[in-house]
Amino acid sequence: MNTILRYSPLLLLLLAWEAITRFGLVSRQVLPDLATIGGAWLQLIAGGELAWHLAMSMARAFGGLALAILIGVPAGLIMAVSKPFRLALNPLVQMIYPIPKSALVPLMMIWLGLGSSSKVVLIFIGCLLPVIVSAYNGAKSVNPFLLWSAASLGASRRESLVEVLLPAAMPSVLTGIRTALGFAFILMVTSEFVIAKDGIGYLIAFLGDGGVYPSMFAAIFTVAAIGFFVDRAYSMLSGRLLRWTVT
Repeated sequence: MNTILRYSPLLLLLLAWEAITRFGLVSRQVLPDLATIGGAWLQLIAGGELAWHLAMSMARAFGGLALAILIGVPAGLIMAVSKPFRLALNPLVQMIYPIPKSALVPLMMIWLGLGSSSKVVLIFIGCLLPVIVSAYNGAKSVNPFLLWSAASLGASRRESLVEVLLPAAMPSVLTGIRTALGFAFILMVTSEFVIAKDGIGYLIAFLGDGGVYPSMFAAIFTVAAIGFFVDRAYSMLSGRLLRWTVT
């Protein structure tokens, strides 16, 4: 029952959508009914087109996100404990963070072309900064007494980072990664609108330009559904990883 109540806004939105189309409040040419969209979705699935474009997009999104996590988490932690490293990296973070990452799309196209590398690098840049900032903020909030205690017991700098600082900063790190996950999907679709010959963003733009609106909405709903379920799965994983924080 709680699950139904939690997701009732989504159900109400779908009901409102169906009512608007059924009663002719908006032309079905621009806002198809859900049954028509469902039929178009089945056609895309049967033709294998949707699966191919999704596979390309997911590889780019999760590839860029994985690189951002692998580089961003250690960078944020080291910034928190190393003043020279922080002084070197902080100006770059402060300069790049406010820039809308979609503004880098033309630059990526010029430098890296229309292939997957331009999208992966763009997603990497967009996801890197929230990961770095969250890891840094989480590490800075850790009680220094924990690090002093570890050092007094003979822990090396690396052991203190991995076994003390990272677990203590984990709630903030996981929150930053969740934010980056949303950015990955946004930048994936945005970049594929402009600099791609495949991918779900390219497919949405192609179908929209051709006036095939039922299929276009089917592709949009697919992205929304995948993003929703990935976020739910990540939230459940985060809860398991942070069980030790519950008192």
